[in-house]
Amino acid sequence: MGKIVVIDTDECIGCETCVELCPDVFDFDSESEKALVSKEEGGDEECIDEAIESCPTECISWEDA
Repeated sequence: MGKIVVIDTDECIGCETCVELCPDVFDFDSESEKALVSKEEGGDEECIDEAIESCPTECISWEDA
């Protein structure tokens, strides 16, 4: 069983830190002014882990697929 990366959009403040760190995995929805996962299956796990650790609202996480 794998894992996917998710964002709790209710907690996201739209700072775009995750987008800057991992543009291959995260994107920004200018309409909702929140980040979103453009590649759920992830990518560079180190990059995603750094985004998780850097998120000021701790709204990014790994979940079992």
